[in-house]
Amino acid sequence: MENIQLTPVEGGICAPQGFSAAGVHCGIRHNHSKPDLAVIKADVRCTGAACYTTNKVYGAPITVDREHLADGYAQAIVVNSGNANTCAPNGIQLAKDVCALTAQALGVAEADVLPASTGVIGQAMSIEPFEAGVPDAVSKLDSSPAGSLAAATAIMTTDTHPKQAAVEFTLGGKVCRLGAIAKGSGMIHPNMATMLLFMTTDAALSHEVLQKALSEVVPATFNQISVDGDTSTNDTVLLLASGLAGNASVAADSEDYTVFVAALTKVAEQLCRELAGDGEGATKLLECTVTHAPTLEVARAVSKSVIHSSLLKAAMFGADANWGRVLCAIGYTPGDFSIDRTAVRLRSKAGEVFVCENAAYHPYSEEEAAKVLKEDEIDILVDLGCGDAEAKAWGCDLTYDYVKINGDYRT
Repeated sequence: MENIQLTPVEGGICAPQGFSAAGVHCGIRHNHSKPDLAVIKADVRCTGAACYTTNKVYGAPITVDREHLADGYAQAIVVNSGNANTCAPNGIQLAKDVCALTAQALGVAEADVLPASTGVIGQAMSIEPFEAGVPDAVSKLDSSPAGSLAAATAIMTTDTHPKQAAVEFTLGGKVCRLGAIAKGSGMIHPNMATMLLFMTTDAALSHEVLQKALSEVVPATFNQISVDGDTSTNDTVLLLASGLAGNASVAADSEDYTVFVAALTKVAEQLCRELAGDGEGATKLLECTVTHAPTLEVARAVSKSVIHSSLLKAAMFGADANWGRVLCAIGYTPGDFSIDRTAVRLRSKAGEVFVCENAAYHPYSEEEAAKVLKEDEIDILVDLGCGDAEAKAWGCDLTYDYVKINGDYRT
């Protein structure tokens, strides 16, 4: 993937050809300054792919998504924030009714509309806000970067800023784009984080190849995020491909497929960093890179254990180079591997300190370490010294504000 040309571009989900988006306030949230409804529309019927939460309790929209995407096609997405529509009375019927409203306003088939919700679990939600909000959002659909930003803002809950990304690449001599918006701040833990993430591309791929690509990228990216150890009920990643770039449909395991996966991975990794860094109450993004692991599974598991450790997260908040907490997290990671040659380094833009060698103390300056750890992005570099596999995971520090936010989340 190193020789593949991927160029960042503006526009988020509206960067690819044939997509428009909008975000409005429809009344689900009491605060009128916060938009709470987004609509994303494709000019043509798209092939689609999806991944969802592994939580046994899951939102009603996921049930409807699975039904509507069973044929591999979709043309629109409707999303609300402020209410998760999970464990709520009549939730599935409500999700279907919202799809019907959206389909009528857009002039598309009801089965081609995919719903999503995020917010408080277990509260009833009525159709009334959607009856006014959906037509309003449809009237404001915008294919410019402003449309993507409006939608990205409308799906936020406790996020502190909207999250979007897009890249440009070439498939079969045709210029293609892939864009995305995401939300997620708390209740984030593999597999899949507490996020809603919507991706669009103008590349041509069949439903089967699109799903293969998404299923390949998710385990290495979105499943590698952890903020607080809670796997959400509403995690949803949806990917729509319009084919309007005009490339020949991408075949699985072809050179073009490799390029598309690289583009998907680049956008996913950027959003992983944004989602983890914007964890509830967070002041620092933590990225753990594990190298020389015996297997990919071990590399992924170790990196997740490290960034998930509450003790380590608290130490990072306090700029304390307590490397023993890294070793502890590695040690309780499931799997058959040796820790005898483990080395740990802590790095930021302020420098790097070598704190552990062969699973034991390596002399370092506490002052220098504190300086490194005061930055807002910290790399935790773990070398297991027993193989060739590597993986990354993303998390954040654990702060006083996390408890404040979740102590009165509903009220």
